[in-house]
Amino acid sequence: MTKLDRLVAELCPDGVKRILLGDICDNINSGKNKIRSGSGRYSVYGSTDIIGYSDTFTYEQDAILIARVGANCGYVYLAAGRYDVSDNTLIINPNNELYNLKFAYYQLTNMNLNQYAKGGGQPLITAGQLKALQVPLPPLPIQSEIVRILDNFTELTAELKKELSAELTARKKQYEYYRNVLLTDSEQRARKMPLGRIADMKAGKFIQAIDISDKQDDGYCYPCYGGNGLRGYVKDYNQDGHYLLIGRQGALCGNVKRVKEKFYATEHAVVVDTEVIVNMDWLFHVLVHMNLNQYASKSAQPGLAVGNIEKLVISVPVLEEQERIAFILDRFDALTTDISNGLPAEIAARQKQYEYYRDKLLIFKEIRQACA
Repeated sequence: MTKLDRLVAELCPDGVKRILLGDICDNINSGKNKIRSGSGRYSVYGSTDIIGYSDTFTYEQDAILIARVGANCGYVYLAAGRYDVSDNTLIINPNNELYNLKFAYYQLTNMNLNQYAKGGGQPLITAGQLKALQVPLPPLPIQSEIVRILDNFTELTAELKKELSAELTARKKQYEYYRNVLLTDSEQRARKMPLGRIADMKAGKFIQAIDISDKQDDGYCYPCYGGNGLRGYVKDYNQDGHYLLIGRQGALCGNVKRVKEKFYATEHAVVVDTEVIVNMDWLFHVLVHMNLNQYASKSAQPGLAVGNIEKLVISVPVLEEQERIAFILDRFDALTTDISNGLPAEIAARQKQYEYYRDKLLIFKEIRQACA
């Protein structure tokens, strides 16, 4: 039996009571500062954490801050030291004789406060709404033990994610290094050709946004790709096979993806097929290496013209050499980008593990009367 189990068995074996948040906090109020940016020695907190600095401060008590308006509405974070708070943020001061500050932080973070936001274009959470929320309130010794466990778990998870992220960065650099070496070395034994000689490039077809679904189901079963990648799912397809897609319009124009089987390509994506015997996976790595975004038009809406892409000259080694290069680079690419098997999946798994145990620790059996 763990220490936490012993505390629960001793202090509240029958469960814990749910309490109004407003009854266990000294205050829940909005900040007052209007500063959005500036200079000074004191942090100014807003709906996106620190939003600026000020020469003066209003608060010097540790507190929980919650974004009360905008896209980040419901976001929870902690403030300490001397600081100020914008009027877009709610300040919560738990009564420390009843409600551990850090426990309250973990509890509120786990409640997904954004679900209580009102309004459409400008979501809003009020102090009154928060005060009316009911939260389980175990005895302080249990709160403190849960904080100790979650603090340790948070630190270990952060360290592991940092290590995995560093490993992922190293793998990406390794992939880029070998890609540069392999493709550069092959140029000495290759013919130079314009891309239009070895590939057929055509823009996809327009489709109305109303015909694209965010979710894939039996009706909308085919992926739909635009200039910046996957847009959603549609009822019909206009491509069937193994192709490359180049985003030709938008902030990410020039991005390259490999797509197989049936899918829909919009007019903002260039569908690349081969007219001669060329390894499609090798061509993928070549196009990524070329950084096609550098050839985009310099405008408010960057774009790539198919005709300009076709004129770009590349070195084309014999097919056997293409296959060898593709085999090596695919192994590095899979390790860094495959969400199912690579390092990104491991990072996501660790985060889910943390969230699972946090949820388990913060769920209590409910009773109607106070704990013993």
